[in-house]
Amino acid sequence: MTQVKMTVNGKPASGQVEGRTLLVHFLRDDLELTGTHVGCDTSQCGACVVHVNGDAVKACTMFAVEADGAEVETIEGQAAPDGTLNTIQQAFQDHHGLQCGFCTPGMVMSAAALLKENPKPSEAEVRHYLDGNICRCTGYHNIVKAIMAASGQEVSALAAE
Repeated sequence: MTQVKMTVNGKPASGQVEGRTLLVHFLRDDLELTGTHVGCDTSQCGACVVHVNGDAVKACTMFAVEADGAEVETIEGQAAPDGTLNTIQQAFQDHHGLQCGFCTPGMVMSAAALLKENPKPSEAEVRHYLDGNICRCTGYHNIVKAIMAASGQEVSALAAE
C-alpha cells in the first residue's frame, strides 16, 4: 500500500492505495465523491473526466499514485460553495443537455476544460472536443447548445441534427 496526498476540490485528501488503484476508484470509493462515474473502464466513454493540475483527464486511465501531490477537481467542486450551479451546469439545465445524467459529470468537466482553453468555440470545435465523451440519450445537440450558451454565444440558430 502507498500513501497518496492530493488536493481535491480545494481540500486536502489522502489515503492508502494499492499501486493498481485507479484515480476514479480512489475518488469514488475512498473519498466518496461519486459524481465521477465509471462507465466503461476502457477510456472510451468520458464519464470519469476530472481535472488534474488543470488538465482534463479520464480518471479511469490514471493511477491514484500518479495524482499524488496534484490538484484534482471533480464535478462536486464545480458548484459554488452555496450549492448554486456554475455557468456550465446552469446551461446544461437551461438547454436540456442531459437526460439520464450518467454522462453529464464528464461532459461538464470536458466543457469546462474546453472553455478554459477556448472561451468562444465554434459548434464544430465543441463537437470535436467532445469526441471522447459518449452520451447514449441526447444525441449531443442539446449538450452542444449548452456549451455554446455557457460560452456566451447565441444558440437559437444552431441547426438540429
